[in-house]
Amino acid sequence: MRHTCRGTINLATANITVEDSCNFIISNGGAQTYHLKASSEVERQRWVTALELAKAKAVKMLAESDESGDEESVSQTDKTELQNTLRTLSSKVEDLSTCNDLIAKHGTALQRSLSELETLRLPAESNEKIKQVNERATLFRITSNAMINACRDFLLLAQTHSKKWQKSLQYERDQRIRLEETLEQLAKQHNHLERAFRGATVLPANTPGSAGSGKDQCCSGKGDMSDEDDENEFFDAPEIITMPENLGHKRTGSNISGASSDISLDEQYKHQLEETKKEKRTRIPYKPNYSLNLWSIMKNCIGKELSKIPMPVNFNEPLSMLQRLTEDLEYHELLDRAAKCENSLEQLCYVAAFTVSSYSTTVFRTSKPFNPLLGETFELDRLEENGYRSLCEQVSHHPPAAAHHAESKNGWTLRQEIKITSKFRGKYLSIMPLGSIHCIFHATGHHYTWKKVTTTVHNIIVGKLWIDQSGEIDIVNHKTGDKCNLKFVPYSYFSRDVARKVTGEVTDPSGKVHFVLLGTWDEKMDCFKVQPVTGENGGDARQRGHEAEESRAMLWKRNPLPKNAENMYYFSELALTLNAWEAGTAPTDSRLRPDQRLMENGRWDEANAEKQRLEEKQRLSRKKREAEAVKATEDGTPYDPYKALWFERKQDPVTKELTHIYRGGYWECKEKQDWNSCPDIF
Repeated sequence: MRHTCRGTINLATANITVEDSCNFIISNGGAQTYHLKASSEVERQRWVTALELAKAKAVKMLAESDESGDEESVSQTDKTELQNTLRTLSSKVEDLSTCNDLIAKHGTALQRSLSELETLRLPAESNEKIKQVNERATLFRITSNAMINACRDFLLLAQTHSKKWQKSLQYERDQRIRLEETLEQLAKQHNHLERAFRGATVLPANTPGSAGSGKDQCCSGKGDMSDEDDENEFFDAPEIITMPENLGHKRTGSNISGASSDISLDEQYKHQLEETKKEKRTRIPYKPNYSLNLWSIMKNCIGKELSKIPMPVNFNEPLSMLQRLTEDLEYHELLDRAAKCENSLEQLCYVAAFTVSSYSTTVFRTSKPFNPLLGETFELDRLEENGYRSLCEQVSHHPPAAAHHAESKNGWTLRQEIKITSKFRGKYLSIMPLGSIHCIFHATGHHYTWKKVTTTVHNIIVGKLWIDQSGEIDIVNHKTGDKCNLKFVPYSYFSRDVARKVTGEVTDPSGKVHFVLLGTWDEKMDCFKVQPVTGENGGDARQRGHEAEESRAMLWKRNPLPKNAENMYYFSELALTLNAWEAGTAPTDSRLRPDQRLMENGRWDEANAEKQRLEEKQRLSRKKREAEAVKATEDGTPYDPYKALWFERKQDPVTKELTHIYRGGYWECKEKQDWNSCPDIF
C-alpha cells in the first residue's frame, strides 16, 4: 500500500511527550496530534532525543531569522524612511547628551561655588540655604543623567527591533495583496469554467446548417469577451439559451462594444410613444455583455452601507427603486379578490398571498435598481385597464426612504414607506427593508399591516449570484384581531425541504388556526382549510392529511416570464412597461431620468457619466440646504427643512409610527399639467 503525507507540525512550536515505554506523542497544542510507537524503549528514546535536538535547532534558527530580518523583503522606500527616523532619533539623543555634559559641567562649577560659600563666615540661615541649593543641584544632575540613559536605551531598542517590525508590516502587506490576487484569480477561473460549460452545453444543439445564424453570432460575441469575464451579469442564465433568428431587435457590433446604440435617444422616445398609444411594450433593448472586474470595486466596500457606495451602472438594471416598489402591484388582482370576500379570514389568506407574490420577481433579478434622487417620483396610472393608480416619491436620501400610495376603484388602498438598509459582508449582501405596509379595504374597513423580510444576495465575489428571502412576516387585521404568520425558510444545502419554501397559519383573535398556507415565494401559494376533528380524548385535533388535501385551493401562481427575458434583465411583463415613456408625467418622474434611459438603450459609458453628473448636482443641493440651515441658526431665523412634495410626514393612527402619508393633489396637477411646484432634479 502506498503511503502519503498526513500533514505537518512545525518543530519550533511542537510539544514532544513520552506516553509509555514505546509510545510518544507530538502535538502543536490541540489542532494536530500524532501518536507514534517505536519498536523498543531504546528506539523510542533515540527518536525523542533526535526530535528534541531538531526542535532546539529550529527554535534557534527562528530566533536568528527574526533578529537578522529579511532585508530583501523590505521595500527601498520603507528602508529609507526607517533610516531617516533612526538618524533623527540619534541626532536628538546626541543633542540631549551635549546638554547633559553642559549641565554636568555647570553643575560641578555651581557645587564648587556653593562649597566655597560654606567655608565663609556667614549667618546660620545662609549656610542652611546654601546646603539646600547644593542638594537640589546634585539631584538635578542625577535626574538629567537618568533621562539621557533612558533615551539611549530607547534608541537602542528602536534600532534592535525596527527590522523585525518592518518585516512584520511588509509581511502583512504581502499577505493582503496575495489574498486579493488569489480571490481575483479564483473568480476568473470560475467564470472561465462556467463559460466553458455553457459553450459545451449550447454548441451540441447547433445544427450544421445553422452556422451563420444569429444564435451563433451571439455565442461568438460572448466568446470574444476579455479574461475578466462578464462579472456584471447578475442573473442566473439557463443552461441552454435559444435566440430566434427573427428577433424584433438585433444588436450590432457597436452595441456590444458600448460605443453607441442603433436607436438614438429621441428616436427611442418617439418609438416608445407610438408603442404606448397602441399597446404596452413587450421588450426593451437587450442587455450588452460588458466585462467588469467586480472584485476591484467591491473589495473596498466590505462593511459599508450599499446606498453610500458609488456604483457604475454596470451593476444596475434600467429601473429605479421607485419602479421596483411599484412592481409589488403586479398581482393586484389578489387584492381585488380579497375586497370581494365576506369572511375576514378568507380575505387575510388573499392578503398573505399578495404579500408573498411581491417577492416572485426577485428570484432572477440580482441586478441593483437605481437609487432615486431626492424628490424623484414615479406614477403608474392603470385606472382604465386594471382599476388602480399608484404614486411613489423619494422622501429621504440618507437614509434612503420611499413613500408609496396606490388606490383602486375595486375597493382597496395600499400605502407604505420603505427605508432600505444594506450591508456588504464580503460573501453576501444583506438588504433589510424597514417600515410598515398598510392595506385598507373600503367596504369593511379592515386595516392590515405587515413588514418585509430580509433579502440576501449570495456569491458576491465567486460563483453564480443567487437570491434568498428569510425571516417571518406577521400580517395583522387591526379591526378584527385576525393574524397570519408567514415563515420564509432560508435555503440550506443540507435540507431536504423545497427551496424557497413559505409556510403560514391564519388564526382568529383566540389563536385558533383556520387556514394553513404552503408554497414557495417564487412559484405559487396554496391554502388548506382546517376542519377540526374530535381527538382521542374528546378535544379538537387537526384534520388528517387526505382530508386536508381535499380542501386545497391555489391562491396565487407566478406568471411566466416574457420570451427572451434572460436578455432583458429577467423583467416581468409589468417591469418591461414601467420605463416606457408616457406623456404628461411630472418632470421628476423616473422615466425622464437620463442616465437610466441611456443605460436601457445600451449606452452605458454615457450613462455612467450622466449618473456622476446627477449625483454631483444632488450633492451640491444638499450642501446648499445645509449652509442655509447653518445660516438660519446663526441668525436666529426659522428654517424649514426639506419636505416631500406629495407626501406628509405624520404619525400613523394605527401603528403610531412617524411615516409619510399621501397628502393628495398629484393627479389633479397632472390633469391641469401644473408642475410649477416640482423641483429641477434632472
